[in-house]
Amino acid sequence: MTPEAQAGSERLMNMARFTDRVVIVTGGGSGIGRATAIAFAREGASVVVADVIAEDGEETVAKITAARGTAVFIPVDVANSGSVHALVAATIERFGRLDVYFSNAGIHDAFAACAQTTDEGWARVINVNLSGCFFGARAALPHLTATKGNLVITASAASTGAMAGGTAYTASKHGVAGLVNQLGCEFASQGVRVNGVAPGPIRTNITRDMPDLSALEASIKAATPLGRWGEPEEIAVAVLFLASDAASFITGTMLRVDGGWRSK
Repeated sequence: MTPEAQAGSERLMNMARFTDRVVIVTGGGSGIGRATAIAFAREGASVVVADVIAEDGEETVAKITAARGTAVFIPVDVANSGSVHALVAATIERFGRLDVYFSNAGIHDAFAACAQTTDEGWARVINVNLSGCFFGARAALPHLTATKGNLVITASAASTGAMAGGTAYTASKHGVAGLVNQLGCEFASQGVRVNGVAPGPIRTNITRDMPDLSALEASIKAATPLGRWGEPEEIAVAVLFLASDAASFITGTMLRVDGGWRSK
């Protein structure tokens, strides 16, 4: 973890903005999801760690409970509306309420260009990255309305521009940006705020598995004004802000956390 990310994490440890609140984090088994689940727990929330990989989700729960936080694992396939509905229902049965739904689960397409994108690959990326966010919003809305809660969705720097490859991923994340705008308007009348966080280059399992990582390292540093990768903990800070009372007049907004990537 970089010194900047460490400082942000330490500031979170000294706060308790989410005491008595219940939070669902999809994709909570690794990367941004794990960092954010841990951050919410540090601030007093009861956290439902949801992931399609049980081993990863259980590991996040173990880290939280070892630090005397409250967390449970519930499996979910966000591309399946029934699975998402069951996740929310199980959360309500376990905790009796829902205050924050962090729709974070996502997959990449390894920068596949249009001609190299198969029907199956396209459908999988769209179903997980975009439909999964829609399913979560629809399932969570009645319960977030009851608590005047918050929906936060992970978008991407790819939500605001194009790349040399990654047709399915870029299309899915542009769709997420539109969903944030639309739901921000729709849900406001019910007292629910909806916002997106748009990470730039972040060190996660997805980025570590990308091809030609050494060449990518150099290009990331050159393209990012801050000159480095971001860390998952730095995205967690932004998510918790958007879900907190400090952001009470912010909805339908996409918060870029990209080291200046899209400012150039």
